[in-house]
Amino acid sequence: MPQATPAEGNDSASRFGFPAVGRKKVTAAFDGGRLTSDGGVLLVAQAERAMGICARLAACIADPRDPSRVIHALDDILRARIFAIACGYEDADDLDALRDDPGFRLALGKLPGSGAGLASQPTMSRWENAPTTRELAKLMRAMIAIYCASYPAEPGAVTLDIDDTCDVVHGTQQLSFWNGHYGERCFLPIHVYDTATGRPVAMLLRTGMTPSGAEAAGHIRRLVRHIRSHWPTTRITIRGDGHYGRPEVMAWCEANGVDYVLGLPTNAVLRADPEIVKVADACATKRAIKQYPVLRNYAQTRYGAKSWKCQRRIAARIEASTLGMDIRYVVTSLEAGSAEHIYDTLYCARGRAENLIKLHKSQLASDRTSCRSANANQMRLILHTAAFWLMWRIQQEIPKTTALATAEFATLRLRLLKVAARVIESATRIRIAFASACPDAAAFQTIATALRPAPT
Repeated sequence: MPQATPAEGNDSASRFGFPAVGRKKVTAAFDGGRLTSDGGVLLVAQAERAMGICARLAACIADPRDPSRVIHALDDILRARIFAIACGYEDADDLDALRDDPGFRLALGKLPGSGAGLASQPTMSRWENAPTTRELAKLMRAMIAIYCASYPAEPGAVTLDIDDTCDVVHGTQQLSFWNGHYGERCFLPIHVYDTATGRPVAMLLRTGMTPSGAEAAGHIRRLVRHIRSHWPTTRITIRGDGHYGRPEVMAWCEANGVDYVLGLPTNAVLRADPEIVKVADACATKRAIKQYPVLRNYAQTRYGAKSWKCQRRIAARIEASTLGMDIRYVVTSLEAGSAEHIYDTLYCARGRAENLIKLHKSQLASDRTSCRSANANQMRLILHTAAFWLMWRIQQEIPKTTALATAEFATLRLRLLKVAARVIESATRIRIAFASACPDAAAFQTIATALRPAPT
């Protein structure tokens, strides 16, 4: 029979009081026994078992330890770190406080009251710094494999949004540079998402300098090559802002059967294009006559810059308002569809990728790239992306009729992961007692049931 914890067996625990309620004295003490404030970490563990993420990642890293002396398997070390990130504990230091948390112990397949706890912060930090550059490349390929495996069958077509984002640093981390556009010393990691489904694809840490056309084309080349090794017939469309509307990117995509819809910075030639000028003048005139506050129209033309080897299709969004004229351009390899469809339906949909980046950075703290080593910071980015995958997987099992179906990760964490529970261990079973008044009990049970592994 498992022994009671000191708190469970101590009737003389230090007590303190609160104001009386209804003439009844209110006292308190930290003697509630094995309680966890993160009962929902068991949902995270179920999601990880369903996807097999940590085993895939651990297989990419060499483990030089003597197997007979290993206490914490490498995949368990990664699990603890990723589960903690999903539950809002963004630093390895937090693992010291969670080592004996009964919820986290159960999530890692450990008994709540006996045996070794979770790995310590020094162990976590050593493994964050352990992967070599070659192993990090394997980990990146593994993340793409996880993305492809998340589909039940090869899709006919996917649209991938590529964008970079500013991760501000406050030290002398490797690869950090001053970026004049952001006015900060930073990294500019590249994020790639399957925006239509919310799936993360690849996250690459890179220098704080704006990517060149050759660099962007190289990243896209490697990304597409790895995806096509799993999906040889899937039609891939790349979507990005003006940073990626470079001749090197467009030329590579055209040569390799990849479609693109990319932002294009304005210039004097585009502003003077007869087709665009005609539509812009008509739009401005109609707005003035009708006294509309704003009027939008669209135009298309063929344009070839001096650095381009051919002319390409340009779609322009023209907006006349009381503040003047605003024209935005996109360049695309797609010949079908109107200019309005190209801009409003296809290109503007990349705005959701911005929201996914915000989830990644602000709600999973992936901008905590504070290690000195660039390799360690890339490893952190991979771990945070793995946590993104687990939150996404939980999100997929939420009943679509509930408000949580469209909730962001922070809300899911508050409502489903930060759930108090008592862990009761007997000789033959472990019982987890959640609060009777939990407002999301039905959704929690539905998700747990959906993620439960099939009987073997």
